[in-house]
Amino acid sequence: MSIRLGVPSKGRLMDKTFDWFGARGVTLKKAGHDRGYAGAVEGIEGVELVLLSASEIPRELAQGRLHLGVTGSDLVQEGIAGWDLKLRVLAPMGFGGADLVIAVPQAWVDVEGLEDLDAVCADFRRRHGMRLRIATKYHRLVREFLRERGVADYLLVDSQGATEGTVRNETAEAVADITSTGETLRANGLKVLPDGLIHASQATLFKSREAPWMTEDRALLDRLTAQLGV
Repeated sequence: MSIRLGVPSKGRLMDKTFDWFGARGVTLKKAGHDRGYAGAVEGIEGVELVLLSASEIPRELAQGRLHLGVTGSDLVQEGIAGWDLKLRVLAPMGFGGADLVIAVPQAWVDVEGLEDLDAVCADFRRRHGMRLRIATKYHRLVREFLRERGVADYLLVDSQGATEGTVRNETAEAVADITSTGETLRANGLKVLPDGLIHASQATLFKSREAPWMTEDRALLDRLTAQLGV
């Protein structure tokens, strides 16, 4: 009987996750030296801690190699097609918050929302013979969001570096990026569209529907969730 719990292996997200569990009577800690990726759990028997990068955890959950995992909801929804068929949200954790938003140049004074953006996209294609480029790392989420809101005639271009700098570097005309305050976007001459919130992300505890759940594992999960209050 054991449940594998994946949590971020470093940084503020790891520290906040450890604090969240600790406040609920379950102590998570790295085993051995600080750079190690093994972990230990105290406060409940049968839970194995696995330390991974936040971006790896959605894949491991979807493939059933983790029973539970903590990661950003944006990473899950972007990285896993039909994510809600493979995972279940157990608890939003209240930290690691950031918004995935559509931002356009501040100089576009007449663009005040997605309807205006759609008109700009159509005009851009008529004038230039090419689609307006939107730089992002979140292709799935952005494409679904814009399709549902009727925005067309754009091209998503992959951003490997600092997305907010792509407009100034003339590799895109607009961006879809993660931001906590919008400060970096504003510093790069961009404004967030008022109706351009694609996803409000936060650290979330997920359960894998794909992992092998034995009867004993389900009983252990019940004890764990009762202790965590989720």
